[in-house]
Amino acid sequence: MRRRAVTTDDGQGRGPGAALVTIGAFARLSRLSAKALRRYDELGLLPPALVDPVNGYRYYDPAQVRAARLVAWLRRIGMPLARIREVIALEPGAAAAAIRVYWARVEAETAARRDLAAFLIDQLSTEDVMTSVGTLGIRYAAGTDTGAVRETNQDAVYAGARLLAVADGFGAGGAGASTAAIEALKLLAPGAVPAAELLNILHDAAERAALAVRDAVAGSGAPEESGTTLTAMMWTGSRLGLVHIGDSRAYLLRGGELFRITHDHSLVQSMIDDGSLTEEEAFSHPQRAMLLKVLSGDGPYGRLDVDVRDALPGDRYLLCSDGLSAVVDGGELARVLAGADGPGTAVRGLIALAEAAGAPDNVACAVADVVEL
Repeated sequence: MRRRAVTTDDGQGRGPGAALVTIGAFARLSRLSAKALRRYDELGLLPPALVDPVNGYRYYDPAQVRAARLVAWLRRIGMPLARIREVIALEPGAAAAAIRVYWARVEAETAARRDLAAFLIDQLSTEDVMTSVGTLGIRYAAGTDTGAVRETNQDAVYAGARLLAVADGFGAGGAGASTAAIEALKLLAPGAVPAAELLNILHDAAERAALAVRDAVAGSGAPEESGTTLTAMMWTGSRLGLVHIGDSRAYLLRGGELFRITHDHSLVQSMIDDGSLTEEEAFSHPQRAMLLKVLSGDGPYGRLDVDVRDALPGDRYLLCSDGLSAVVDGGELARVLAGADGPGTAVRGLIALAEAAGAPDNVACAVADVVEL
């Protein structure tokens, strides 16, 4: 097949004599179909070097092959076209970092879906349609503190018989965002419901919180830069549901051991996940506050994690903002939680830990003990 050569000086560093190739030839070089190339041109992803003003034929510079193949590979890993447009405009090092962050998010979301699938399989396999029998309840307490550096408190916290929630606001509308997220959940806190229905309740709660945050920050000075994290638990019988987005955390103290049961949606967590950063390094990383998923004025930036867990008598749960977890390590959290004689004592002790560490941020925490009624 003949290849038609075109020479041009297009003002982009290609002088007379630079050979361009037809779309068909470029399709073979880049391993993309001509149809895909036309589509990517329409989307502004991969425009040709020259479009003939008379017949509309597209011509490509062979130097574009590398970008075209990168587009093809990014599509194969499922990256959305809008994100691909951002990545291919970056320098190689920055593009690699962007791909790493994207894939860490995919893996985290896949893990969350896997947990949900396992729960559904368990429910359907055992035909578990029991309703809450009210054999378990919780004792709870919550507290928040502005800290030693901030002038205002954008954290919000709530503890009740059916709901435990912490939200960490940011931006001009941060205080309103964190409060709105929790208020939306309070309207949907479940009563006695079938265990399998808890997933539907959690989904509704997540959607309601996202809408509430969007509306709350709509009138702030920079709504697109305002938002909140959200970590919440809802109780029904012996089951609890978890809704989570951002880097506020939920912990479980069981049998004397402390387990973190949420996954931070942050840049440093994605670097830990892919092995480029250790937990110790992450604790002092300068970008540890950079979030990948939040509730914002534009709606939820990323899908909320939703999970269902079994609660046992003697469990002690902690929800907290990063004003606590960013300055106090897990060993100290476990020590105070294990030694406290009740949720109120635990909350006061945890806030004191943050204050002893300098309290550079607002602090919010809620503690609940699972008890037999």
